[in-house]
Amino acid sequence: MRFRPLRITFVLPPPGLSGGIRVIATHAEELSRRGHRVVLVSAAKRPPALRSRVRALLSGHGWPRADGLGPSHLDDRVLDHRHLADRYRVTDADVPDADVVIATWWETAEWVARLSPSKGAKAYFIQHYEAFDYMPKRRVDATWRLPMHKITISRWLVDLARHRFGDYDVSLVVNGVDLQQFRAPPRGKQRVPTVGLMYSTIPWKGIDTSLRALERVRRRFPHLAVRAFGAEPIDPKLPLPDDAVYVERPPQARLADIYASCDVWLCGSRSEGFGLPTLEAMACRCPVVSTRVGGAMDIVRSGENGYLVPVDDVPALADGLVAVLSL
Repeated sequence: MRFRPLRITFVLPPPGLSGGIRVIATHAEELSRRGHRVVLVSAAKRPPALRSRVRALLSGHGWPRADGLGPSHLDDRVLDHRHLADRYRVTDADVPDADVVIATWWETAEWVARLSPSKGAKAYFIQHYEAFDYMPKRRVDATWRLPMHKITISRWLVDLARHRFGDYDVSLVVNGVDLQQFRAPPRGKQRVPTVGLMYSTIPWKGIDTSLRALERVRRRFPHLAVRAFGAEPIDPKLPLPDDAVYVERPPQARLADIYASCDVWLCGSRSEGFGLPTLEAMACRCPVVSTRVGGAMDIVRSGENGYLVPVDDVPALADGLVAVLSL
């Protein structure tokens, strides 16, 4: 059968350094390598609302301005990325005619739903249930009911589509990991017991829970070392231990070394669509102790290649870390 390349458009929110953007970039890159014609269209970031600006000013962070296009996982890739620097939503005029057009975030699903049929068959790539406290839940939920084919990355999202929204025609495309990038040779335990984690002040990332678990582990291992990376400066209200080694915005090429420098990887999240660091750490021969969230529920076999514990259960997280460090 003769190969016919498809014209595929991904419609994105303002791109950044989130794992979700990295997953989209990887899919776009691999589809392009297979011969398909892929275009990514992203909207501009909305300026902060007046209330948010006043709150930032009163808290001592100064008067925030609308950000331009900052660093993102689309940088340094050979992709046809069309960023709309002065428009906050994507319309027909911004999108080429194609065979398939893919929404990648709840708000982009609203935009894609309004596009003309000439823009392609409509699909919705769902990487999380985005009804966070600061999002309009009714609008988020409404996007799950739109007549688009849904593609998700974790079994819990498939179950959510089926049981909450009555959609049984959902494709599961689980995230993978590049074993040329995320790999490490066999090794023994670190000379000093070492825990790694990703640092984020987003509430559902659960850094407060992780920090309390580390405090408990240090009662058993007083010389515990902590390694962490993240995309933001350390918040004085949520400080890492004084002797922790923190790398802000590490280059992708350095991540494997960070994972390989740890005896165990900690994820204390309250919610995850998938949670790429869990998979990446395991690829680098680092066992994981995680809450029961996201992709960890699909790839961690508790007591075999890591431990899964209830969300916000600090003692259970600490016990899991101690169990791995005591091996």
